[in-house]
Amino acid sequence: MGRIRFSTAGMAAIGMGLVAGFLAGFLLGPATGISFSQGDPTSAPLGTLAPPPAEVLSLLDAEETAIATIYEQASPSVVHITSRTQVVDFWRGVVPQEGTGSGFVYDDQGHIVTNNHVIEGADEIEVVLADGTHLPAQVTGADSYYDLAVLRVDPAQLNVPALPLGASDTLRVGQRVLAIGNPFGLDRTLTTGVISALDRVIESDSGLSVGNAIQTDAAINPGNSGGPLLNSRGQVIGVNTSIRSPSGGSVGIGFAVPISTIKRVIPSLIAEGRYRHPSLRILTRELGYEVRPSEAGPQNGLLIVNMDPAGPAAQAGLEAAQVQQQGFRRVYVGGDIITAIDGTPIHTRDDLALYLENHTRPGDTITVTVARQGQALDVPLVVGEE
Repeated sequence: MGRIRFSTAGMAAIGMGLVAGFLAGFLLGPATGISFSQGDPTSAPLGTLAPPPAEVLSLLDAEETAIATIYEQASPSVVHITSRTQVVDFWRGVVPQEGTGSGFVYDDQGHIVTNNHVIEGADEIEVVLADGTHLPAQVTGADSYYDLAVLRVDPAQLNVPALPLGASDTLRVGQRVLAIGNPFGLDRTLTTGVISALDRVIESDSGLSVGNAIQTDAAINPGNSGGPLLNSRGQVIGVNTSIRSPSGGSVGIGFAVPISTIKRVIPSLIAEGRYRHPSLRILTRELGYEVRPSEAGPQNGLLIVNMDPAGPAAQAGLEAAQVQQQGFRRVYVGGDIITAIDGTPIHTRDDLALYLENHTRPGDTITVTVARQGQALDVPLVVGEE
């Protein structure tokens, strides 16, 4: 797991209102037309409850049917991924080591989406389908920042359909979700829950902050990595990637890479083998945390302390501070302080990285607001590539 430092439409529509309908009937009773029978006190032992009425049982049956239908249709498209590497053991020499994870069929061209950490460094990768078919796989592309990877198998042997993709603008906290994967090697395990938060910032395996992650209480454990997070229509809305856990097992806080990121990154991994990340090619220090701000200048922002002379910041005319050594400490003299991009305040390096990743692509023009010698300047800048 990554470190934390993210034709069923008719049945699904029924399932969406099941929990709300049940709670309304339970809490409101006769006002909703649903009530619990008091029963004949002489017909049941003291202390027992009469069974729920037929209306409530029908709602519960419909919800279970909806979930079971989604699982039956989606689970064949969820695959078990085994990665093998050769490691050196002090006593036995070079020995094979295996890792497992999950993935799902992305298209009819044999592409399978998973997490980068599932296949990173692997010498050999194998995909196992629901019917037990073993297929060798090659890495088409990978991105450590978003912890996404694309594998490819022979499409002629991939006899299951691709999972449909959902939309990011419909995601809501409290929405029902289903996770399918292979936790602890237990193939195609289903867990359910809700979206418990949106737009979480998590730390990727590369040590960088990644925004817009989906937080869910659906149980996610080692082996679930790379599996799909589905909505109640059976559409992929995320790729399960990591958990927050002091024990290493699920404690009800898991994270998934959101569908908006999947739609943006995966096509590039398929076409180019990589995703081009935007960058200003600068090194900065945070005011108030790493650098003491001057009383006359901004109290928050990023002081530019170094930059690539051929990079976009230098080409736009931004200036880096001069570093002077005074005793045992460094003193920065001059230099532009980035305070905003396109009007959005920038206080930390995470602010800068998240804004660039979520709102720009290499080649886009942005307006960088900097403080220079007591004046605020708006500098147009063409975003570069990392």
